Amino acid sequence: MRQRYFILLSLFASFPCLALTFQTRLENVEWKVEGDKFECRLIQPITDFGSGVFVRRAGEQAVFRLNAYNSVLGEGSATLLAAAAPWQPGRGDIDLGAVWIGRGNVLFNSSQAQAGRLFRGLLEGRSPLVRHYSPTSGLSEVRLLPVKFRQAYGDYEACTAKLLPKNFEQVRQSQVGFPGGGIELDVNAKVNLHVMLEYMKADPTVNHILLEGYSDNVGNRLTNRELSRRRALAVMNYFKENGIQESQITMRFHGEQYPLAPNNNAANRAKNRRVSVRLERVPEPEKTAPSVGVVNPATLS
Repeated sequence: MRQRYFILLSLFASFPCLALTFQTRLENVEWKVEGDKFECRLIQPITDFGSGVFVRRAGEQAVFRLNAYNSVLGEGSATLLAAAAPWQPGRGDIDLGAVWIGRGNVLFNSSQAQAGRLFRGLLEGRSPLVRHYSPTSGLSEVRLLPVKFRQAYGDYEACTAKLLPKNFEQVRQSQVGFPGGGIELDVNAKVNLHVMLEYMKADPTVNHILLEGYSDNVGNRLTNRELSRRRALAVMNYFKENGIQESQITMRFHGEQYPLAPNNNAANRAKNRRVSVRLERVPEPEKTAPSVGVVNPATLS
């Protein structure tokens, strides 16, 4: 049976009154690691409350998230601490700043800096602690314990080592430049396209590429339009050579139209010699059952 545990805040010198504290009994503490190429999670379930979760998405640093079964804390500002254990006299709590408790199952997401300091605190035996005061429910605390953390942290780091370089929001759109004015892909372009290609291979729902080629305004319009076509074609060929079907690619070319910057100096003209690459999720067309002919029995006689 789940129980709520009341702890005298005399253990914490700055709070001599009673607080409602949510934490898991020492012998029941566990850390779980979940994840894939897109996201890794390090989780401690909290008895009678929910869970504390470190979440690291591909291409980002971790944040700390507090999940709850219900909104027992109420909305409002709370303090996030890397708290010293009561059995460690002489060590003070480290105040990591405020977080805003919201509604719903996810009460807040910390900053990346706060999560990093919580990690360091856990490795030193400190506890992530959320302290919240509400006029209706009084002082409440939610505490994670550092028990068994080091082994779980190793498993979490092994998960993060397999994350993709970028997440979808970061990789979905990119500009491939042609600073030298030609139509060949340089090393930087290939590195950029490789990251996009690897994401597509990892996430089959990303199944379409839109390419749009551009040029600067040097030369005549017809020549520039052809240059923009050949640049887009160079990017298309890179994807095709690496396993993407031509049917998954839409190619457009605009010549000197739609410049990113005024064509008034060499640096700006280099910016305009580009191919815009956008990854998309295009729903697959629904398959319809073939129609079955109806035979008139009278015609069989």
